[in-house]
Amino acid sequence: MTPNFQSGLIVKTQSGFFTVKTDQGLIVCQLRGKLKQGKATGDIAALGDNVQITILNDGSGAIEEVEERKRAITRLDPRPQGEYQQVLLANADQAVFVFACAHPNPKLKMLDRFLVIAEKQRIPAVIIANKIDLAGDAKSIFGLYEAVGYRVVYASAKTGEGIDELKNILAQKVSAFAGPSGVGKSSLLNAMQPGLGLAVNDVSTAINKGKHTTVTRELFALDGGGYVADTPGWKSLALWDTTPEEMDAYFPELRDLVAHCQFSDCTHIHEPGCAVVNAVEEGKIHDQRYESYLRLREGRD
Repeated sequence: MTPNFQSGLIVKTQSGFFTVKTDQGLIVCQLRGKLKQGKATGDIAALGDNVQITILNDGSGAIEEVEERKRAITRLDPRPQGEYQQVLLANADQAVFVFACAHPNPKLKMLDRFLVIAEKQRIPAVIIANKIDLAGDAKSIFGLYEAVGYRVVYASAKTGEGIDELKNILAQKVSAFAGPSGVGKSSLLNAMQPGLGLAVNDVSTAINKGKHTTVTRELFALDGGGYVADTPGWKSLALWDTTPEEMDAYFPELRDLVAHCQFSDCTHIHEPGCAVVNAVEEGKIHDQRYESYLRLREGRD
């Protein structure tokens, strides 16, 4: 019998089982043994991976091949046998960071950390400034990110403002959703697509309770095409393979100035002729962003 090969997308993972979306529907698969040979230094297959599968006689599937990833959101999982890269989401088209204008107050240093991780992993970032109905002037809080070049959506699940813009941003893309608790991620998703936030929240709650053997990760289909995945864990994503010397490359407003510094190994802290320090003093770089650069460069949270 000729094997029935199918291309598909992993839309759910749980305990070594992978639900793959194919033209024939959803197929629950496991990795073919040949893929597990040798010492694995990271997840062989993960949520968001494009795969080739064989459909077996009982209707289940075997993953025969994992296609090369364009990019991946990864974190280091230290294990007794050595470092292991855990993939939170493969092939994300963008990362969508949700922060509230108030209740809770925005943690901009956390946002800066998220943005650095996105820059390092080459994932375009979008910022959602939620709960604008609770803020007198949301742009006074988040406008500095627009000046840097990030897209900022000013939204309110309560009033509906920004919801259509969010829909358009998510359509036809695979998006990683992240943000601290209480910022209204679920409310935004429900306002955009009824029931979506509730479904996403159920999965993320289970993840946060956290038994590694039973963690479920899932891509949720959008009515307008595309997928969204809640990706808790950005807060704990260590910049584990980032050197202090490369940190300026992950701040868009800094990296174009580096070539103009007097010294090629400039730390942008105290050296004479530093283009970055000069730009800070002239108000061309926001003090908060510069402080975040210093903190992250020095390994402070």
